[in-house]
Amino acid sequence: MAKKGMVERDLKRQRLAKKYESKRARLRAIIRDESSSPEDKFKASLKLAELPRNSAPVRIRNRCQVTGRPRGYYRKLKMSRIALRELGSQGLIPGLVKSSW
Repeated sequence: MAKKGMVERDLKRQRLAKKYESKRARLRAIIRDESSSPEDKFKASLKLAELPRNSAPVRIRNRCQVTGRPRGYYRKLKMSRIALRELGSQGLIPGLVKSSW
């Protein structure tokens, strides 16, 4: 099980990213736009830098929904390899069969 504080920190980052998503997209569009003046681009980059760092989607870490583990994460199932193995062995994941030969 992951530290509760780390899981909470990641949830906070997800909330902030969702809150500032539209503002970040608008500022990034101004910066990328070829027709905007260099002054506007500079102002937009300064405003983007003023936003909280934790509001950047890059800072969000994929974590297991069951255990909170950050490594060995399967995106499609939203869980770690260890939780997948345990739940699969218990027969709780439909269609998953333990391999043996």
